[in-house]
Amino acid sequence: MKDTMLNKLVIIGVGLIGGSFALALRKAGLVKYIVGLGRSQENLQCALELGILDEVTDNFPRALKNADLVLLAAPVGQTTNILAQIEPHLESKTVISDVGSTKQDVIAAARSSIPRHLENFVPGHPIAGAEMSGANAANADLFQDKYVILTPLDETSADALESIKKLWKGCGAHVSQMKPYQHDEILAMMSHLPHILAFALMNHTFSPCTEENSNTLLCFAGSGFRDFTRIAGSSPEMWRDICLANRELLLNQIDAYQNELTRMRGMLENNDGLALEKAFFDARVARQKWLKDKH
Repeated sequence: MKDTMLNKLVIIGVGLIGGSFALALRKAGLVKYIVGLGRSQENLQCALELGILDEVTDNFPRALKNADLVLLAAPVGQTTNILAQIEPHLESKTVISDVGSTKQDVIAAARSSIPRHLENFVPGHPIAGAEMSGANAANADLFQDKYVILTPLDETSADALESIKKLWKGCGAHVSQMKPYQHDEILAMMSHLPHILAFALMNHTFSPCTEENSNTLLCFAGSGFRDFTRIAGSSPEMWRDICLANRELLLNQIDAYQNELTRMRGMLENNDGLALEKAFFDARVARQKWLKDKH
């Protein structure tokens, strides 16, 4: 796939990310024909009606014939099975990439399932998304000014890597490159931990001890509660797979966060207002610096 223009793109898992990738490439004029595969025929039909796809099929040989790029956009827990299914039908020119939120497990799956095609495999992860899922949520501008992280293997060819970079840039994204472990370590703190916390807070709000009063409690929930828990509306299956795939690094982050909560609990228990105010002040300064650096 030396040229940026794709004659045929195959997307496995046409949800928010896969569907948005298709729409973004269409908008940029970088793809001619898009085929979709997935478990939900209803969702695929929706993608067809929305103009995300040109064709829907459950036939791998048909889908992969003359494919320039196969994008895996299903939950990461399905990666090994999907790669094993497509392996017999991959052509020598076909580039394979993914959008999974974990990379070490995806690379391990590729090494075991498509060892003959590693030069064409470019692991990737767009840092973009929403709590919505499915083809209905797809948005051509989802990746505009967002970061995409690529974690190529030693075996990944320069041509395959450059092609994927150009496609993501065509979607409006900024492309970064790093080692798989570094990616997983960063995402454990910046994405996976916040999702765990949002799910945990909603579960706490509807726990047995508060269940009878949950509706009353939520009547008084303000924008802070809404903003904090927004991502708890994300796909449970997807986040189950992500958390299990990044288990060790996520456990480290949970432990570190619990230590910080314990520290603040001690301030409250000791009625130490000065220490509490300093902790809040430090957090505010850190956030302001982050926002300034970001813009």
